[in-house]
Amino acid sequence: MATKDYYNVLGIDKGASKDDIKKAFYKLAAKYHPDKKGGDEAKFKEINEAYQVLSDEKKRKEYDTYGQTFNGAGPTGGSGFGGFGGFNQSDFADMQFDFGDLGDMFGDMFGFGGGQSRQKRGRDISLEIDVPFTEAVFGTERNVLLSKVNTCKTCTGTGAKTGSKMITCTTCNGQGKVHDVKKTFMGNFQTVRTCDVCHGKGKVPEERCNDCRGAGVVNSREEVNITIPAGINNGEMMRMSQMGEAVSGGTTGDLYVKVNVQPHKLWKREGNDLVYTHNIKLTDALIGVTHSIDGLDGKIDLDIPGGASSGEILRVRGRGVPHIHEKNKRGDVLIKLSIVMPKKLSRKAMQYIEGLKEEGL
Repeated sequence: MATKDYYNVLGIDKGASKDDIKKAFYKLAAKYHPDKKGGDEAKFKEINEAYQVLSDEKKRKEYDTYGQTFNGAGPTGGSGFGGFGGFNQSDFADMQFDFGDLGDMFGDMFGFGGGQSRQKRGRDISLEIDVPFTEAVFGTERNVLLSKVNTCKTCTGTGAKTGSKMITCTTCNGQGKVHDVKKTFMGNFQTVRTCDVCHGKGKVPEERCNDCRGAGVVNSREEVNITIPAGINNGEMMRMSQMGEAVSGGTTGDLYVKVNVQPHKLWKREGNDLVYTHNIKLTDALIGVTHSIDGLDGKIDLDIPGGASSGEILRVRGRGVPHIHEKNKRGDVLIKLSIVMPKKLSRKAMQYIEGLKEEGL
């Protein structure tokens, strides 16, 4: 019998860490669980078998060395599907990412978390904003009109009509949770879920709010003020906590704003420095000159020394991009000199150049 490639089953590399193995398993388990629409029992068993081996250090070492394990489970090393032999509470407790309703399903079926339901959380919202180069350097603000689910302003999220009292929810008898019996291919399991009527509060309004009909949330348009800090980089993502969509009986999601910085025709950014290419005449480079250029925040006087070469960089300190995490600190302005050579010379100019040539210049 050919040995199964457990790494291939989970879609991971042979050097994958324990966390990588867990993440891969939970993702695939959520997709193929037989109780879910479109699930595949055979595939789910295969995924579980791979996880039982690769999540156990001893079994994984034996598998990597011999292509099987020696715990009486047979030549492929899997412990089968019966009883989910390798599951334990610690496998789930140390994970820092969201597995959606798979976590609820396993938690309810196997008793994780002492029967406590996770607090609901509203949907996160993301948007992109185009910002001119100069505004990204020095910071700006934007007002954006968003259509989203918001907490009802009339009842402030209680779902109750003004002056109405709260009474015990008859669906859950004030517990905020409802116990169900869930039938699966492994047998019957008692599940605990948040009450859909009171949303886990245990109480409902005697009279519902007319605007949200007792839901505590409504679809509405809201103007959001977005502060874009000075020094933000192109493509940077800002997180605005609890500015996403609201949900009854839970916490509001977050708003993520991606900033697209539009390029400038003359200026470029390198870290916190601003770079500008300045064209000068050959005579200016030879004898030196003082020029004034338009900086992003005002005039910049530039002393070009005699004998300057093309490509030379002059530094103007403290006139660059503000540090986003350090107030009153800015980068520098870097002026790159570019000597523009004349395409045509007059007879008189040629005489001068011949004279320079005789001087050995």
